[in-house]
Amino acid sequence: MERVPYKTIEPPFTLKFAEMSKPELRDYYRWFLEVIPSRVDELAGAVKRTPGFESWAADFTPSSLEALGNWYAMQVETRPRTGDEIEELAAKLPFPVSSRELTNRTISLAMDIGMYLSQVLLRNSPPLKWDQLFGGKTYIDYGQPVLTGFLDKIPRNPVGAITTLAYCFIDKTRTGKRLREIYDTWSRCC
Repeated sequence: MERVPYKTIEPPFTLKFAEMSKPELRDYYRWFLEVIPSRVDELAGAVKRTPGFESWAADFTPSSLEALGNWYAMQVETRPRTGDEIEELAAKLPFPVSSRELTNRTISLAMDIGMYLSQVLLRNSPPLKWDQLFGGKTYIDYGQPVLTGFLDKIPRNPVGAITTLAYCFIDKTRTGKRLREIYDTWSRCC
């Protein structure tokens, strides 16, 4: 499928959260929240420029996630991992490492779609709010923006969830419907 024009996100940070200082993490958090409107606009433009999705509207309704999930499933791409990347991951992980990695464009889309998902949740579930949790550096969402206010007290990382969803699309274990399912599951916890 031909890729429509889309400006990838360029965080002015390393995104290696466990290696960042707390002041850097706080700066990242502020930057992340500030860029949400412009990133949602960039995402909406890319979706609307795609044949078959011209009528999609970033209207922050749960139903908007259905077409967006289908669009995202068609956009996910990988690239070969370098030998150094494989070695670094293999040293940290107790399971086999894939020879493929998400492209920068796909990671950028995951961030943008995670931001959009967060806005749908925030607008439709008033108890939710953004937070930044620290705790130990081994915490999976250490220093990252997360949504809190769920009844089960478990914070949710929309960008992390959408990045994971990209890997599910590659493995063909999920379809585009999964984006709406994530929303429905999370919103039931509000």
